[in-house]
Amino acid sequence: MQTLEALTRDARALANGDVVPAAPLTGAESEVARQLQICNACRYCEGFCAVFPAMTRRLEFGKADIHFLANLCHNCGACLHACQYAPPHEFAVNVPQSMAQVRGQTYVDYAWPPALGTLYQKNGLTLSLALAAGLALFLVLAVVLNGQGLGALWSASGGNFYSIFPHNLLVGLFAPVFLFATLALSLGVRSFWRDITPATSGAPLSSPATAEAADAVLRLKYLDGGHGDGCHNEDDAYTLARRRCHHLTFYGFMLCFAATSVATLYHYAFGWAAPYDLPSLPKLLGLVGGVSLALGTAGLWRLNLKRHPAHGDAAQKPMDRVFIALLFLTATSGLALWAARGTPALALLLCLHLGAVMALFATMPYGKFGHGIFRTASLLRHAVEKRQPNPIGLGAD
Repeated sequence: MQTLEALTRDARALANGDVVPAAPLTGAESEVARQLQICNACRYCEGFCAVFPAMTRRLEFGKADIHFLANLCHNCGACLHACQYAPPHEFAVNVPQSMAQVRGQTYVDYAWPPALGTLYQKNGLTLSLALAAGLALFLVLAVVLNGQGLGALWSASGGNFYSIFPHNLLVGLFAPVFLFATLALSLGVRSFWRDITPATSGAPLSSPATAEAADAVLRLKYLDGGHGDGCHNEDDAYTLARRRCHHLTFYGFMLCFAATSVATLYHYAFGWAAPYDLPSLPKLLGLVGGVSLALGTAGLWRLNLKRHPAHGDAAQKPMDRVFIALLFLTATSGLALWAARGTPALALLLCLHLGAVMALFATMPYGKFGHGIFRTASLLRHAVEKRQPNPIGLGAD
């Protein structure tokens, strides 16, 4: 992203009739531009996903084009295994890997505040685990001090976690973290949208484009390899496992979020205080969502461990895995917390669950969660752009 001073300098130069040089590309961005020039001449993969039709609308690739296309890529691996110029060919075309490296740069470039994005990128695994452990330990100490000794961590509480942490205290802890994560993600994607919009025709959103992008997001359309048989993972075999595990994870997370939202509505609108029992709506949503999230993240962890090294950016694997681990810990500790209601383990499990949830939301704007937000923005701009006349008159659309 350009600073205010740089933007002012460019505006002054344009007003004086001077030529404003394009922003220099990083090494990862230059590599994507090089490979896409080769792909643009070949076009064998044009029907695989959204990236290649969007690519054919360009003869040159600037910084905004590269980040737009990189976040449009779902890293399915289909183009790598179909490419005649892939390694060991001297052209060394590996679009999934080079796109993954640029996506990692996107998360840093559009992080807010920028310093936290850089810190997380360099120490994401350590930072996330330390934050989760530190928050859990802080909550444990709070229980011990409030309950007059270590015995408070292992004592029956009647199944009501508000007897351990009052409702207003929990709101005071979590509301700032949630609001900060929402603000940071919003500011980051707004800057990203502002940069890629001129590079994608500049046309405004329309209802048909929004509906098409929403369908692609909700169905994970581009994780089918372009033919419906699925992506590649550890080899060149097709599999729908990544798509199914992503579906379980995504919808499990949304159901858990819905459970919390409904419980909040119950509390403030109707005065119905937690805990809730089956078959209440918060409990049903939380149960189905928690099981789905646990199964999805367990599957993604297994797939990530087996993933072929040529399919992604090895430098981002720790960041990917800690995000999966935090989601899994959030789901399993929440389910264990429900099962432990009325037992002496409730207080300790509550501290673990709250620590995992707070760490997840605190690191959310700077890690793997961002790929869903930036990819949605790219899919929206692609759906808009494809409805405009092709500026170079080439390609299938």
